[in-house]
Amino acid sequence: MEPTAKDGARVVAIRGAVLDILFPAGTLPAITDAVEIAAGDGPPFVAEVQAHLDSCTARAIALRPTTGLRRGALVRALGGAVSVPVGDAVLGRLLDITGSIGDRGGPLPADTPRRPIHNAPPPLVAQSGHHDIFRTGIKVVDLLAPLSQGGKAAMFGGAGVGKTVLVMELIHAMVARYEGISVFCGVGERSREGHEMLSDMTAAGVLGRTVLVYGQMNEPPGARWRVPMSALAIAEHFRDEQHRNVLLLMDNVFRFVQAGSEVSGLLGRMASRVGYQPTLATEVAELQERIAGRGSAAITAIEAVYVPADDFTDPAVTTIASHVDSTVVLSRAMAADGMYPAVDPIASTSILLDPLALGEEHVGIANQVRRTIEHYRELQDVISLLGVEELGREQRQAVERARRLERFLTQPFAVTEAFTGIEGRSVAIADTLAGCRAILAGEADDWDEGSLYMVGTFEEARAKEEAARKGQAA
Repeated sequence: MEPTAKDGARVVAIRGAVLDILFPAGTLPAITDAVEIAAGDGPPFVAEVQAHLDSCTARAIALRPTTGLRRGALVRALGGAVSVPVGDAVLGRLLDITGSIGDRGGPLPADTPRRPIHNAPPPLVAQSGHHDIFRTGIKVVDLLAPLSQGGKAAMFGGAGVGKTVLVMELIHAMVARYEGISVFCGVGERSREGHEMLSDMTAAGVLGRTVLVYGQMNEPPGARWRVPMSALAIAEHFRDEQHRNVLLLMDNVFRFVQAGSEVSGLLGRMASRVGYQPTLATEVAELQERIAGRGSAAITAIEAVYVPADDFTDPAVTTIASHVDSTVVLSRAMAADGMYPAVDPIASTSILLDPLALGEEHVGIANQVRRTIEHYRELQDVISLLGVEELGREQRQAVERARRLERFLTQPFAVTEAFTGIEGRSVAIADTLAGCRAILAGEADDWDEGSLYMVGTFEEARAKEEAARKGQAA
């Protein structure tokens, strides 16, 4: 629908992605309402109202580049928030923040339903309180930081420690055993990453039950800031209207916070701690609290979170961490030692690591693994200065078992098979527990540490050790 002159609203100032719009008296749209701006022969620009400057002037943030936009352009208020197409028609498609098609497929059907990107979280009384365990097949995650169906899990790590690879492996693992809908949200992603994701899912044959929603790195901050809301609106439709479980994958939530900080600066707000926006806690809560179960269906979120300069006390990191159920922390030191996935077994945790949820045996083994590795780390300075020979017999035994546990918790990934040449492994939790129990009991004390590195089950490690010994004997 084309804007008409009788609407009377016009753009009066353009400063990059910030637009000032003058409305006739009594027609000022509400905060977060969308407006369309005429762009000649091209598609209209979409912006979101963020502030009221006076009774007739609103300040809006553009959701696409403003190149070619001019002062005096006609503006039409849409009477509500930005909306995105939802439902079965968007399965297998790549969309942007407003629902425009980003793949080579045809347009969506004209009768495709739409849903506003801003919605209230489900009321507490409507949320389902029972959370099932989400098995991933990744040993260190299932053992020490189990994920919850209908919960939120975050992968925290600095640059280059393997966050995206871990999220990609989780996608691959879920495809094999997860029958619900997957929604992947790329916040500030590179174009190359989007194309790789699209081709990988097409090759795996799972694109038909996946929706890809992207706000790319080259887009204005408004688009990167609101794209998680678009993905959530699509996920909420499948949960609420079709009562289907949804797996929501977001990479990277820190870029959502970063885009919000850019928007805040553009709007002239005074910065808060470490230069972040004063509305940081509110913005993160508006996103995270919508991720919940409702009735028989749930949205399960797996989020990658960049940790700037490996500073886990950064306000953005601590704010996001306060909302998640499972915290998977990736360690640069472990990545440097070749321990992949570089998940820190001490810092990673989950609210599900409780005997009532997992049973006494699982929690007991997990705590014993954690204590053994922690004791080894306490002794590392002594080992560096004096050598392991100076330790007592019991301490030396604990150190050797901790090193074997660290290596057993490494695992080859299916998504890295093309680079490493090692076939990926998915390990059942029972096999993980059996392997850790055997190592703690001393069954691998006389093994070479390398036999436990990059294997699946303990039996595979045993076969590797026996083959190595036969090779030495020959």
